[in-house]
Amino acid sequence: MRFRSILIAAVLFPILGITVFLLPQTHSVDPVVLTQISKESDRIVNDSRSNPLTMATFGTGCFWCTEAIFANLPGVQNAVSGYSGGETMNPSYQEICGGQTGHAEVVQIQFDPTIISYRDLLRAFWQSHDPTTLNRQGNDVGSQYRSVIFYHSPAQQEIANFFKNELNRQNAFGATVKTEITPFHRFFKAESTHQDYLANNPGKAYCRFVISPKIEHFKKAFQQKVR
Repeated sequence: MRFRSILIAAVLFPILGITVFLLPQTHSVDPVVLTQISKESDRIVNDSRSNPLTMATFGTGCFWCTEAIFANLPGVQNAVSGYSGGETMNPSYQEICGGQTGHAEVVQIQFDPTIISYRDLLRAFWQSHDPTTLNRQGNDVGSQYRSVIFYHSPAQQEIANFFKNELNRQNAFGATVKTEITPFHRFFKAESTHQDYLANNPGKAYCRFVISPKIEHFKKAFQQKVR
């Protein structure tokens, strides 16, 4: 079920003198821990930087937020919102919201590995959402909002599993990481209204009360320059 309509209250209630609290990210990780794990994984897995451009596909809940975060990382050439992980062909946004397609809202990222590594993208992935909540991010509830990594190569799979195992071993989030790590099969690009959502809708309630604060929090925590 989608709970974004609660944002109407976030706009109207303050006018009436009523304080509204949106559900915060319950668990977060120390960025220093992510940096250490990234360095450790470098000794175990060689993610070649010879390819001119490489793909990564992540789901961290609402793809409006995910796209806005990854699109601003140096080395990311393109970040496209869409659907992956289910069986329904060419699903619509309405079908995704129904939670019956098996797809997750994801962002497919095209990046230059000579500028930003897959490890760096994984650090941003873990830092930008709460991977300990099953099928939920804040007020968005359903399997379409699950924390998921769709790997495009054995190297990506090994690095992602190493990160997840280390985060759980160190209890870095204070709870078990439930992120799904699964092979990539196909990606369906979302409708045009969902692309560059923050840039095209900066005044909308969801952008003002959820996406923009989340980006600011991410910038403060992520130890890498954000465009």
